Amino acid sequence: MSMDSDTYRPFDPWRPTPVKEESRKQIVETHYFNVDRVAFSSAQVGQFERFILHENNGDTVGVLAVTADGKIPFVEQYRIPTHRWTLEIPAGHANAPSEQYLDVASRKLREEVGYEASKLTQFTRFINTPSFSSQYTALYLATGLKEVDRSAIGPETPRSAVRLYTQQEAMEMVTNGTIVDAKTIIAILRLHEGLLEHIGM
Repeated sequence: MSMDSDTYRPFDPWRPTPVKEESRKQIVETHYFNVDRVAFSSAQVGQFERFILHENNGDTVGVLAVTADGKIPFVEQYRIPTHRWTLEIPAGHANAPSEQYLDVASRKLREEVGYEASKLTQFTRFINTPSFSSQYTALYLATGLKEVDRSAIGPETPRSAVRLYTQQEAMEMVTNGTIVDAKTIIAILRLHEGLLEHIGM
């Protein structure tokens, strides 16, 4: 399929916006996120409103950990909005604006699956749901693992189970739909395609 050279342009994510923000009001404030009601206008459709979610204290941080014998630790999570259990890599967000992403990664690895890592390296960052949220997730690879006591207790999953799977087993669960969490799927696919070898695998 050919493109018309008169209409083709390189992709530019920062080109001028087609809409104008007219007003913004925060309508929800929580520990995890805030929600704004925002009014926009455009030449094509006139005025319209959107609800935009902002995560507090920066990015969500996820950790893909690999043990010395090639196993990946996952945590069982009960997720209230979808009324189901999920298998996920450990993840979370900063408790305060001063907590750095590396510190978040180290804390969640320890709390949720019971490991400390000698090396943590960020390997990707993505927007979770750009249609209604400004939330990003940063993913880290954790290697040089040492088992430690874990302490994570939450209202949804008071003492979540940790499961260890090989890379192949994890990939099979992505393929057959057992693993449905987006950050976990992205991390496993990056590992499966050999895209993390340059940072320590």
